[in-house]
Amino acid sequence: MNEDLRDLKDHIEAKLGADLLQVETAHDELSITVSPDKITPVLKFLRDDALSRFLQLIDLTAVDYPTRQKRFDLVYHLLSLHHNFRIRVKAPVGEDETISSVIGVYPCANWYEREVFDMYGVVFDDHPDLRRILTDYGFEGHPLRKDFPLSGHVELRYDDELKRVVYEPVQLTQEFRNFDYLSPWEGAVKQAAKTVLPGDEKAEK
Repeated sequence: MNEDLRDLKDHIEAKLGADLLQVETAHDELSITVSPDKITPVLKFLRDDALSRFLQLIDLTAVDYPTRQKRFDLVYHLLSLHHNFRIRVKAPVGEDETISSVIGVYPCANWYEREVFDMYGVVFDDHPDLRRILTDYGFEGHPLRKDFPLSGHVELRYDDELKRVVYEPVQLTQEFRNFDYLSPWEGAVKQAAKTVLPGDEKAEK
């Protein structure tokens, strides 16, 4: 860890020690974990503090841990152009819990929070327009949850007779395909015992 990052870590721990659940550094990156009810004051501090000045919210996403009591980690990536620092702020949230919107701190969080709500189902308190943003109208479930079926629940197609898009239950015409990726060329060197390698039979046809 370089000296500047160590100084930033020590400064944040000194100022936010009571609000921090965990502080860790790896690969020259600083990550802090805070409780959901502290996310707004912590982000305000990181934005306004003279030694931090994380004025930009680069990204906001979530990570799903289905077996954990606090199922989701909300992850905020911040950038300080003044000091050339990046920091990752995480907040663990339970499946039935909510977290405050940070639009008042970073206005660009508006669409990020809508994406997290759409993909994971995490609800943001005081968000002015918390609607789905990526999925279709009437979509059920949240696609990036790890318990969401890979095939989805419904599929859509255009019906020529009805002249409109129709929704139908998912029909997998072929549930499993055994792909053969073996090369037809004899690219591998055979062993001394002249062992026949898988795929060689193709080259002999």
